[in-house]
Amino acid sequence: MRWESQPLLHVEHLTMRFGGILAIDDLSFAAGRGDITALIGPNGAGKTTVFNCITGFYKPTEGRIAFARKGLASSADVAALTTTGKRHAHMPSGDIYLLERMPDFEISAKAGVARTFQNIRLFQGMTVLENLIVAQHNPLMQASGWTVLGLLGIGPYNKREREAVDKAKFWLDKINLLDRADDAAGELPYGDQRRLEIARAMCTDPVLLCLDEPAAGLNPRESADLNQLLRNLRDEHNTSVLLIEHDMSVVMQISDHVVVLDYGTKIADGTPEAIRNDPKVIAAYLGVADEEEAQAIVGGGA
Repeated sequence: MRWESQPLLHVEHLTMRFGGILAIDDLSFAAGRGDITALIGPNGAGKTTVFNCITGFYKPTEGRIAFARKGLASSADVAALTTTGKRHAHMPSGDIYLLERMPDFEISAKAGVARTFQNIRLFQGMTVLENLIVAQHNPLMQASGWTVLGLLGIGPYNKREREAVDKAKFWLDKINLLDRADDAAGELPYGDQRRLEIARAMCTDPVLLCLDEPAAGLNPRESADLNQLLRNLRDEHNTSVLLIEHDMSVVMQISDHVVVLDYGTKIADGTPEAIRNDPKVIAAYLGVADEEEAQAIVGGGA
């Protein structure tokens, strides 16, 4: 199990309070390199709050979020890095970042963590192609020397711009939208917009891709296309995926590892098969008081 033997993400004792509200309560889990890890739970379980802590939108009240861009996030090296007060170091086990110490833009640009949101956040008035080029803003600005050299066509900017267009076209071809490259993103059907968001995130070359309910609002055919795309990202592009999802058909079909939350607390952690049959998970999803009652309902009893 790669989340135990090859962890790239270690969330340890994560706690998040909003005033008197305890949204996340002492949460610990790992995500394996090369895995599709699903974070699931009933509405209000705290899943998006965890995502926001990992990607830097929230700073956790307590806890540690260690990420290995290369190598492994071994517990010993993470503990050693924590004592230094630094946010990043090349440790014996890997190139480790402490995400709770980093601003959100550095988590994306330096650590290699990208995300999509529950609500689609495309630039609706821009073309499909332009949405993917915008995602490559940082390398394009570097090539321009952070000045107007790009406008003047001086230096390496023109070459980098061609590379950005080629990368954008590559991902449009991957999601079968190359023929709509010049259309406004807002004119795409809902399912195509979902896939375009994922392609835009992939244009940043992420090591870990965080997806917040990518199957929300999709019909069965679109969900099947999404499943195939996520498997392709894992198998052909070596991208690890962490996703929040309510569609259990998606979770059970593509996940290598499932972590279950209820009221901000982890109640289960394991393979999809183990999670499917866990009484605590059944009880949480059915909204019943205890595990015995959940088993009775599922088994056709009381």
